[in-house]
Amino acid sequence: MSGRGHSPRTAPVLSALVLVAALFQALPAAAARPAIPPGFLWGVATSGFQSEGSFPDSNWTRYVARKATGVTDPYKDSVDFRHRYPQDIALAKGLGVKVFRTSLEWARIEPRRGVRDPRELAYYDDVVRRVRAAGMRPMLTLDHWVYPGWIADRGGWDDPRTGPDWLRNARFLVDRYKGQGVIWITFNEASQHLYHELRARPMSPAQLATMRDALLRTHRAAYDMIHRVDPGAPVTSNVAYGSVLNGLFDAALFNQITDKIDFIGVDYYYGANLENTTAVHSLTGEFWRIDPEPEGLYYVLRNYQRRLPRLPVYIVENGMPTDNGKARADGYTRADHLRDHVYWIQRAIADGVKVMGYNHWSLTDNYEWGSYRPRFGLYTVDVLKDPKLTRRPTDGVAAYRSIIANRGVPSGYVPKQRPGWCSVEDPVATCLARPPAPPAP
Repeated sequence: MSGRGHSPRTAPVLSALVLVAALFQALPAAAARPAIPPGFLWGVATSGFQSEGSFPDSNWTRYVARKATGVTDPYKDSVDFRHRYPQDIALAKGLGVKVFRTSLEWARIEPRRGVRDPRELAYYDDVVRRVRAAGMRPMLTLDHWVYPGWIADRGGWDDPRTGPDWLRNARFLVDRYKGQGVIWITFNEASQHLYHELRARPMSPAQLATMRDALLRTHRAAYDMIHRVDPGAPVTSNVAYGSVLNGLFDAALFNQITDKIDFIGVDYYYGANLENTTAVHSLTGEFWRIDPEPEGLYYVLRNYQRRLPRLPVYIVENGMPTDNGKARADGYTRADHLRDHVYWIQRAIADGVKVMGYNHWSLTDNYEWGSYRPRFGLYTVDVLKDPKLTRRPTDGVAAYRSIIANRGVPSGYVPKQRPGWCSVEDPVATCLARPPAPPAP
């Protein structure tokens, strides 16, 4: 809350709002119902550039080299997933998850146009093989914001040849991994891809529009191609939930492809309400200063389901950063964050939302697009100070393992983070009514 004064005319209104807020804050959280179905897809997520290390020439290695906007730390070799993936896949298996998400990096596979690197293909082949051998389903992202240096030399998505070249690479990969139970993601968070390119290249408004149109056309073509090559494989492009800016985030790609997705892939990290406006820290990249709003996930899931009732919903990414691995000042831990969000997923399922899966971002800490300071990992890794890149478990490891084993949080669980008043995610439901009550057991 700010320390600004208020005029006498606004004082009665503000007093009334404070009273209503106090009433809402006094409401006890309702008991969760054990509603996670047996076939629910628990997973972990990561991406190639952010975790692999030893990365070849690409748009992002160039952004890091010239310290583009937002880049503060050297890339080094990130957490070296490229050479430690057997151990990391084993860590994921130990959690009990059934989905392992990563990306197939075009820059690694095709370092020069028309020339594929057999060593890197063997690496990805082994990743997929080990994921499946560990009893997990691969969720493979074809584009997680990174493209080869030779594409950058041609102007990235400005060049009309990029879309066809992207599709040629995608067709090769889908054919290579077809029939292996893959869940395909075409473009990760198109809105954020556009945003990062706008900042890091940078781009003009005309270039931004050109890139958006190219992503749209390419996704639509990729969807049809994947269904021809790998029939029955689910396909989507996951959307970043953007709180007050969500309309713009959806407009980047999602609104135009709802007929070309098999499930709604949602990435939810934070929301906002009149008692919690800390989401403003996202504008400065200080994500660790944001106070989570777990109940916002409930409203986001419900709203997307209402918009597209025929499709199931998958939380493709959800997690909480800490500041360089330090404990939060408010005592809220990764375990609390996991349990609170799963509680609201259970509430959404109990209220009829067809939630098919949940991925925690991320398995380990990684390179967060210019910085190692935000730590999202279930296993924390100090890239800048620990040459051994030791994976150290956070309290989220035991919590997630227990959640998966017990199919959610127990009946009677009370979220540590209490619901705030008047959520941006659904003002109609939250500003004039109490939080949703679960159905009777």
